[in-house]
Amino acid sequence: MRALKIAATGMAAQQMRVETISNNLANMSTTGYNARRAEFADLHYQQFQRPGSINASDGTVLPTGVQIGLGVRPSAVSMHLAQGSLSATGGDLDVAIDGLGYLEVTLPSGQAAYTRDGGLKRTAEGLIVTSDGYPVQPEITIPDDARAVSINAAGEVYAYFNDNVEAQLLGQFQLAGFANPKGLEARGSNLFTETEASGAAQVTSPGLDGLGTLRQGYLEDSSVDAVREITELIQAQRGYEMNAKVISAADQMMGATTQVR
Repeated sequence: MRALKIAATGMAAQQMRVETISNNLANMSTTGYNARRAEFADLHYQQFQRPGSINASDGTVLPTGVQIGLGVRPSAVSMHLAQGSLSATGGDLDVAIDGLGYLEVTLPSGQAAYTRDGGLKRTAEGLIVTSDGYPVQPEITIPDDARAVSINAAGEVYAYFNDNVEAQLLGQFQLAGFANPKGLEARGSNLFTETEASGAAQVTSPGLDGLGTLRQGYLEDSSVDAVREITELIQAQRGYEMNAKVISAADQMMGATTQVR
């Protein structure tokens, strides 16, 4: 009775789909979060008669054959690369990426990581870091006596001082682009690391090589569409229920077989 195992793979697939949807809904308020989508593929097939094989009785070629599928398997959980809306915060160190690209940060291990969360902070030494304390690359330090900070679309950071009319250039943020952003490995805390699938990071100034620009005083909202996620959740729930009914029907058929006298 293959139906039991086939329906079990269907229930496992729909469960994974629900888990992906629940993660999207949980991150509706996460800055710069991109919604994920569970993708599936059919399992291998048991070939009773291969298409194109010759019928032994009369020598004709079978046009379709007999192939029995053995269920479904997860193939990927991919990101839906869509920019969220930009919300004004007024923070002088809040920057939103308007377009493609990621800010580069350095982890405690020295490894480079990438994020679209532009809610930046300032340490006691004036170093610009993420909310978790990871320094943004290239490192930029704000002097203690700076009365205001300005960040333009090209990522240039200027500081204003009481004793100087002109602003002082402190440094310039860079953005990293990837040939396949969906191939990045999610590390949590809004961070990603590059993989062989994503390709190496191409770091350049904002606004160049197809990358976006920076907007000071804004943060990027999550790209999760609540209506779409709820619709997907209903579909996944109904799919789970139908696979459960297949298991129940297969159980009844096996029960009828055992009762034959």
